[in-house]
Amino acid sequence: MTAPTLAIVDDDPDFSVFLTRVARRQGFVTHQFHSVSEATFWLSSNDADLTILDMALPDGTGLDVLDRIPADRHGQIVFVSGTSDAEQIRRAVASPATAFIGKPVGADTLEQLFRQVQQDLQVPEHGQQASDLGLVGECPAMHRVRQDILRVAPTGMNVLVLGETGTGKELVARAVHAHSGRTGKLVCVNCGAMPAELMASQLFGHERGAFTGAASRHAGVLEQAHGGTLFLDEIGEMPAALQVYLLRVLETGSVVRVGGSGEIPVDVRIVAATNRLRADGALRDDLFYRLGQYVIELPPLRARGNDVRLLAHRFVARLNDKYGGPPKRLDPAGIARLSSYPWPGNVRELMAATERAHVSASGPWVDINPRALAARAPDDGDSVRFRIGTPLQVVEEEMLRRTLAFHDGDKTATARTLGISVRTVHNHLARSRRHG
Repeated sequence: MTAPTLAIVDDDPDFSVFLTRVARRQGFVTHQFHSVSEATFWLSSNDADLTILDMALPDGTGLDVLDRIPADRHGQIVFVSGTSDAEQIRRAVASPATAFIGKPVGADTLEQLFRQVQQDLQVPEHGQQASDLGLVGECPAMHRVRQDILRVAPTGMNVLVLGETGTGKELVARAVHAHSGRTGKLVCVNCGAMPAELMASQLFGHERGAFTGAASRHAGVLEQAHGGTLFLDEIGEMPAALQVYLLRVLETGSVVRVGGSGEIPVDVRIVAATNRLRADGALRDDLFYRLGQYVIELPPLRARGNDVRLLAHRFVARLNDKYGGPPKRLDPAGIARLSSYPWPGNVRELMAATERAHVSASGPWVDINPRALAARAPDDGDSVRFRIGTPLQVVEEEMLRRTLAFHDGDKTATARTLGISVRTVHNHLARSRRHG
């Protein structure tokens, strides 16, 4: 690994020399700049792994440096400044910076910072950068997840991803496939969103005439993923009978289409995901052990500390690209609120809350208030009343209909609100259509 590069942008020569001395003891190559113009000239054509910025400079501010150079040039950003200007501090905290440290600062604090940067830059096993995995997060649990992915990806072992709904299990599957070296494609299937009566055909394929409506031969997703990876999300929603069939495919390396008799060889690596553990009875023991040759556990967002802020910054940046217009930034006044909220819907909920706040923001600051929707007083459209004696089936169907309407037809959100699986939503809707 080559020595990491530090760019120091500070007009205090004594402090710059102090920074340089501490950084070089930690193995950094350093470059000193004392103005916005000097720093932007060098950073426009050179890369730094870490940039330490002072806020007040002779010809501008540290924020001006960030505005004038490509985002991929400055690496990690840390403001080390003695400014007392509340608005400048607010803007610094809302920037992509990973930290704002007030002066004076001691050598111990700087050494800890430099060690953390070096750890983030280390090349994991198999020569892959952890930052290439598409997983945002700096908490220890997410570092372990990235290490697990890089360790297991080239092996061909089946992987079971455990985690609550909305934690990013599909992102893990995509990262495993991307670093596996397999030449086939990644095929993603949500077992909870697939009607039970169609699941066998979708997974294993069918022959022409196998059932009413089977007008032609169909290759199932196991065949479609030949040479690649099949991601089975919500594997716990797969009926027990099909779990037995899937276990046979894993043991024999071949699949028999519905209505057929010939065995078709398949070379497929399975990444399965569930938010229900084996103790819940969602998976057969034998299938659990076969799928769980390597288990990766994703932490809930509430346990990831400062990752909430990092993710919110990332989502705001993506939304700026998506919607265009003047760029917006995360309002630092609301950061404490993000950290104190439990995020039951995890990263998916944070993403939705960020987009709602971004669209609603009339100025440059995006203030994410996750409790706003939950705290809203219910109106007639948000509540349902039933008379005593209403048949349970009617209650269930009306609750499903009203909850679907509340979520604008989003079946995943409806399932989450009602505490049921997406497949149960599909089954209820299919039953209603048959009886309607």
